[in-house]
Amino acid sequence: MPNPILPLWEYIPDGEPRVFGDRVYLYGSHDRPAGQSFCDQKLKVWSASVHDLNNWQCHGDSFRTKDGERPADTYWTNNACFAPDVVEKDGKYYLYAYIVGAKGAIGVADKPEGPFRLHSQYLYGPDDKVGDDGIFNDAGVLVDDDGKVYVYYGFTESNMNELDGSDMCTVVPGSYMRPVIDDREEVPIDKRFFEASSPRKINGKYYLIYSPRCSSRLAYAISDSPRGPFTYKGYLVDNGVDYPGGNNHGSVACINGQWYVFYHRMTNNTIMSRRACVEKITILPDGTIPPVEMTSLGFEEALNPYKVTPGEIACVLKGGCFIIEKDAFTRVVTRITSGCVMGYKYFDFGEDYTGDSMTLALHVGGMGTTCRVRILLDGEDGEEIGVCEVGTHDGVYKAKVKNVTGRHALYLKAEHTVEGWMANYFEGKPLFELRDLVFMK
Repeated sequence: MPNPILPLWEYIPDGEPRVFGDRVYLYGSHDRPAGQSFCDQKLKVWSASVHDLNNWQCHGDSFRTKDGERPADTYWTNNACFAPDVVEKDGKYYLYAYIVGAKGAIGVADKPEGPFRLHSQYLYGPDDKVGDDGIFNDAGVLVDDDGKVYVYYGFTESNMNELDGSDMCTVVPGSYMRPVIDDREEVPIDKRFFEASSPRKINGKYYLIYSPRCSSRLAYAISDSPRGPFTYKGYLVDNGVDYPGGNNHGSVACINGQWYVFYHRMTNNTIMSRRACVEKITILPDGTIPPVEMTSLGFEEALNPYKVTPGEIACVLKGGCFIIEKDAFTRVVTRITSGCVMGYKYFDFGEDYTGDSMTLALHVGGMGTTCRVRILLDGEDGEEIGVCEVGTHDGVYKAKVKNVTGRHALYLKAEHTVEGWMANYFEGKPLFELRDLVFMK
């Protein structure tokens, strides 16, 4: 499944991946196309077989704070809920939900897909210290090998408490720690803790994935103890590189021996309409994880250039263009003006084609003007293999391109074709919308 990894109409940010049995589960918040606020009052869960990552199944709402298709799971608030995490303990599955401006909730279920029902709020006495005003923002939970349970949480402050493993909701007295990750103002902005705590234990080390102040990144820190201190080691992925960036939230999971980072990307010209994506990562012998670029691949090894590629899976969008949903069936790259660049990483063209040329077909929505699209390999200043002339109306426009073999990134650069003094008039004017593309031999 290419990026985004879920059906393209689904908007799941803040993804927390967990492997239970032979399925990988993605627990997330729920956004809407062109939303005017982050998330809504329901959390959703999707899953796929670890043996078939191309077919994801929706299990519906995992938790609700407002009546809908089922009654709300919270009695004390109907505020929006964000960023769930789910862990297993003694055969039960516990969901930890952050609720805006209200006490957080813990749900419980007999199965990893739910349905989850309210188990409890966080329980602690008047003399027990917790952070974040007891809201437990973006809580991430770690069940250690010895059965002890730790919850990491906070907004602009990095907090941790131990929970009683017998009920999964009672704060252990005297367990509070801050900061778990350095959140002081003097810490460089790319390292300083902001939000989105997600703990993991990998090869005997404790990792805390989080969003730093420059929050288009997912950073990580490592410790020898679940109590920290955690030391910043780097970042995993940045959703704002050559793309309309925004906040980032996600974590890592090992599926069939391969590690992945799950994160989200922005659409609809807003930071509040986000979709789930994934990239392969490598954990080095010293425990560090080199950062990875955003691609269109998701779980695929490569894109097939001879199958129709939706324009919206672009991993590079430069110059002001962006993805917009027009209806449940139609999402396009829009506001394409002269100089805009759309990139797709990576296509595998194979090695056995001996013809002199191929054809690239672009399915576009016309905007009443003519223009051209330069077709480039491996960068916006890479080798030009052809030029597609695009007309004024909706349709399919074709260009002969140089025969290509091997694995390449594809870049499409739009340019207006007006010359002379009129050229200034067309600067910043929309040229077309990109729907799909395909190569033909």
